[in-house]
Amino acid sequence: MAPALVRIWFDAALEPAFSSLRVQTARGQPIPHEEGQVDTSNAALLTVRLPPLASGMYRVLWSVVARDGHRTEGTYIFTVQ
Repeated sequence: MAPALVRIWFDAALEPAFSSLRVQTARGQPIPHEEGQVDTSNAALLTVRLPPLASGMYRVLWSVVARDGHRTEGTYIFTVQ
Protein backbone atom coordinates (compact mmCIF):
# COMPACT_ATOMS: atom_id res chain seq x y z
CA MET A 1 0.00 0.00 0.00
CA ALA A 2 1.33 3.42 -0.96
CA PRO A 3 1.88 6.06 1.71
CA ALA A 4 -0.45 9.06 1.72
CA LEU A 5 2.06 11.18 3.60
CA VAL A 6 5.84 11.51 3.85
CA ARG A 7 7.17 12.75 7.19
CA ILE A 8 10.77 13.52 8.16
CA TRP A 9 11.73 14.44 11.72
CA PHE A 10 14.81 16.55 12.43
CA ASP A 11 16.67 17.19 15.67
CA ALA A 12 16.16 20.96 15.54
CA ALA A 13 13.42 23.42 14.64
CA LEU A 14 13.29 24.34 10.93
CA GLU A 15 12.86 27.62 9.08
CA PRO A 16 9.67 27.04 7.05
CA ALA A 17 10.58 29.56 4.33
CA PHE A 18 13.82 27.72 3.55
CA SER A 19 12.76 24.07 3.96
CA SER A 20 11.37 21.89 1.17
CA LEU A 21 10.34 18.29 0.51
CA ARG A 22 9.73 16.81 -2.95
CA VAL A 23 8.86 13.34 -4.24
CA GLN A 24 9.68 12.06 -7.72
CA THR A 25 9.75 8.80 -9.63
CA ALA A 26 12.99 6.83 -9.84
CA ARG A 27 13.42 8.36 -13.32
CA GLY A 28 13.24 11.89 -11.91
CA GLN A 29 9.68 12.76 -12.94
CA PRO A 30 8.00 14.94 -10.30
CA ILE A 31 4.97 13.59 -8.48
CA PRO A 32 2.22 16.23 -8.32
CA HIS A 33 1.51 17.01 -4.66
CA GLU A 34 1.15 19.83 -2.19
CA GLU A 35 4.33 21.62 -1.20
CA GLY A 36 6.20 20.13 1.74
CA GLN A 37 5.57 22.07 4.93
CA VAL A 38 7.02 22.38 8.39
CA ASP A 39 4.37 21.11 10.81
CA THR A 40 2.77 23.98 12.76
CA SER A 41 2.68 21.97 16.00
CA ASN A 42 6.22 20.54 15.69
CA ALA A 43 8.81 22.80 14.01
CA ALA A 44 11.21 19.85 13.64
CA LEU A 45 8.79 17.88 11.41
CA LEU A 46 8.61 18.29 7.63
CA THR A 47 5.63 16.70 5.82
CA VAL A 48 4.07 16.38 2.39
CA ARG A 49 0.79 14.74 1.34
CA LEU A 50 0.92 12.46 -1.69
CA PRO A 51 -1.64 11.47 -4.32
CA PRO A 52 -2.29 7.74 -4.82
CA LEU A 53 0.95 6.21 -6.13
CA ALA A 54 1.33 3.35 -8.60
CA SER A 55 3.73 0.47 -7.96
CA GLY A 56 7.35 1.47 -8.40
CA MET A 57 10.32 3.23 -6.84
CA TYR A 58 10.14 6.82 -5.64
CA ARG A 59 12.78 9.29 -4.43
CA VAL A 60 12.25 11.78 -1.62
CA LEU A 61 14.41 14.90 -1.82
CA TRP A 62 14.60 17.26 1.14
CA SER A 63 16.45 20.46 1.88
CA VAL A 64 16.15 22.30 5.18
CA VAL A 65 17.56 25.20 7.11
CA ALA A 66 17.46 24.97 10.90
CA ARG A 67 16.62 28.05 12.94
CA ASP A 68 20.30 28.27 13.89
CA GLY A 69 21.14 28.74 10.17
CA HIS A 70 22.53 25.23 9.57
CA ARG A 71 21.59 23.97 6.08
CA THR A 72 21.38 20.28 5.14
CA GLU A 73 19.82 18.18 2.42
CA GLY A 74 19.43 14.58 1.42
CA THR A 75 17.47 11.92 -0.42
CA TYR A 76 16.09 8.48 0.18
CA ILE A 77 14.18 5.94 -1.89
CA PHE A 78 11.06 3.95 -1.10
CA THR A 79 9.21 1.30 -3.08
CA VAL A 80 5.47 0.80 -3.52
CA GLN A 81 4.60 -2.85 -4.14
